[in-house]
Amino acid sequence: MNTEYKNILVAIDGSKASENAFNKALDIVKRNNAHLIIAHVIEYRSFAYADSYNGTLAEQAEEYAKDLVDSYVESATEVGITNISRCIEYGSPKVKITKDIPKLFEIDLIICGATGMNAVERFLIGSVSEGITRYAPCDVLVVR
Repeated sequence: MNTEYKNILVAIDGSKASENAFNKALDIVKRNNAHLIIAHVIEYRSFAYADSYNGTLAEQAEEYAKDLVDSYVESATEVGITNISRCIEYGSPKVKITKDIPKLFEIDLIICGATGMNAVERFLIGSVSEGITRYAPCDVLVVR
């Protein structure tokens, strides 16, 4: 059976693993002539308490997310991909990447890196990539 993917979500967090996932996604998007959705989830728990004293952490996280997604959009455009959507969400990456974003864009393939940036979170509640493979409503490609 030859599956053609139409809406491909790549989850990015600034890590080397997510960069590898993005590069793999470019190949798959081009092969399938698909719509590329580049998503970054801002985990509000990481700065919720500090923000009660000072609102700049949330602003910095938002600016970082925007710059990060923009840089990936630019890279995708440089290799000839034109059907691209940006997606920046707030919340739990596992929930956003497995439930909310796939519904919003009718995702049929999620691509993510094998490990992200946050070793503490991975230790405490399991890796985001593990959560994605367990709960995603569509095919998942975890890139090492």
